[in-house]
Amino acid sequence: MKRLKTLATRGFVVACMAALVACMTGCTSQQTYTPPEATPKLSSPTIAKEGVLRVGVNTGNVPLAGTPQNSTKIVGVAVDVAAALADSLGLKLEVVDVGTDPEGALTEGKVDVVMDVDKSDTSNSFWTSDAYLPTAVALFSAPSNTAIPTNDSQPKIAAQVSSKSAWAVTNEFDQGTITTTENLKSAFAALESGQVQYVAADAIIGTYAAHNEGDDVKIVALMQQPSGYAAGVLDGNSDLKQAISDALATLEGNGVISVIEKKWLGSALDLSSIPLTAGAEAPSSNKTNGTTTNASTGQTGSNAVQPPNASA
Repeated sequence: MKRLKTLATRGFVVACMAALVACMTGCTSQQTYTPPEATPKLSSPTIAKEGVLRVGVNTGNVPLAGTPQNSTKIVGVAVDVAAALADSLGLKLEVVDVGTDPEGALTEGKVDVVMDVDKSDTSNSFWTSDAYLPTAVALFSAPSNTAIPTNDSQPKIAAQVSSKSAWAVTNEFDQGTITTTENLKSAFAALESGQVQYVAADAIIGTYAAHNEGDDVKIVALMQQPSGYAAGVLDGNSDLKQAISDALATLEGNGVISVIEKKWLGSALDLSSIPLTAGAEAPSSNKTNGTTTNASTGQTGSNAVQPPNASA
């Protein structure tokens, strides 16, 4: 009788363990969640590839877009915004390097949308959205220097060689001293050492370079009225224009774009309250006398993007 009770007890324990294992297996399967596929909000012919938004960027325009060292992956501020755009439209993202010819890429059907378009460039024949990132040629200084430079004050300003910022400084501060450097890293080093009082650079690129190096600087003034970077679509594609416009407005309103700015720049950039220099003008295209002004930001640090070329 005792043996039978022991066998019965063992049988009960085995049954309980089996039930427990079955329960745990059931719980594990319940914890595995596969999100449903998003329903695309756009289709052909509004976009060329079903379920895919093809977005063009210029990988020479860091930190808006670029490729890390030893990698072919394209990353950057504009790429993250494009990813958020595609996601909000229920589409997968395909990023294409279109270089400095966004209009050609759109016209030839290589992409549906182009990013990081200079909103102030009136030479483009395609439609551009409202700017999703503000920018202007800015003057950076040490936190202790709050003075807005004037031509009469003969300021010492560093700028990247052959950049639109260097051109702007030469135009406005002909009585000052301009120090041209190979990259923004060197320009900010000159500021930190006291060799110069200011660094002139594109607000986005300069903020990125300073943040990358851990430089304690601030924008003290703008040398032009603020403009910004926008998305571009063929003017005849009304449905896509509306979709991109609405999606960007939503991403700005819900704070997604601000989060992306903080990731790359350290903080969201607001130029609305930054004072202007006396000679500040409306922003102009990067083209001077028919040629495009480009400049290299150089190796600005160990960030994911190692910028090969960017207009500063």
